[in-house]
Amino acid sequence: MQALAVQTVSPAPILEMPCQADSDEHLINLWLHGRGRHTRRAYATDLHRFQDFADKPLHTVRLDDLQRFVDSLEGLADSSRARTIASIKSLFGFAHRIGYLRFDVGAAIATPKTRNRLSERILSEAQVIAMIALEPNNRNRALLRTLYIGGLRVSELSALCWRDLVVRGGGEGQVTIFGKGSKTRVVLLPASLWQEMMSLRRDADQQDDPVFRSRKGGHLDQSRVTLIVRGAARRAGIKQNVSPHWLRHAHASHALDRGCPAHLLQHTLGHSSLSTTSLYAHARPSDSSSRYLAS
Repeated sequence: MQALAVQTVSPAPILEMPCQADSDEHLINLWLHGRGRHTRRAYATDLHRFQDFADKPLHTVRLDDLQRFVDSLEGLADSSRARTIASIKSLFGFAHRIGYLRFDVGAAIATPKTRNRLSERILSEAQVIAMIALEPNNRNRALLRTLYIGGLRVSELSALCWRDLVVRGGGEGQVTIFGKGSKTRVVLLPASLWQEMMSLRRDADQQDDPVFRSRKGGHLDQSRVTLIVRGAARRAGIKQNVSPHWLRHAHASHALDRGCPAHLLQHTLGHSSLSTTSLYAHARPSDSSSRYLAS
């Protein structure tokens, strides 16, 4: 029997992606491009910590280098350790995707799980009311109410200009927020808060003038906002180291307690995922199986 001739086909050559970065510095600039100021600052801190430890070009970093770096972070708080590892994994993953590194050595490193302490940072309604009521300064009182009622991040509040505020019917108002991830959202303000904010305008004729002004007339610095919030917390007898973000947490928790739909809260806070919003329901649940047991 005549043997059948088998035709072999050579595999197509694998085309490598052209490298998009010329150096470590170029890569890092590409990686940080378009990220928010606070994200860039946090990533830069994490990267400098890694570079100081490894002391070698990125293309020569091996898995054991990363493992030893992770081990060196044991002294950090859990949240800082997890963020640092996530940052470095992000950098190596990005470097691999754009063809700068042949392998993603960071893929083999697990990001540690951190304990969710959100419930420890949620103020009660009585505590928030006391912070606002005991604030003697009109601007600062309006600032506290805007953080709480608007659910704003401190960076969003500091950046507010008068052009962002628009009057609505019935004496209410609305504020347009350009927030995290370059996302725009609109938040409604009750008439009482709207009137309070309008009383701050005084001689601010320009639409680009800041709503919450510093003594020099510019935007109020975020560190100053933090001092204002902490001063209000001390007057209210709150011993924790309260930050402006605690008022955003309080907004979310109290709104859910009062029946606010999760999707509406997600839009108001500017969360990219409903799963982020649902964390507040888990932090302060309205029911639990423990209630069904004999005590």
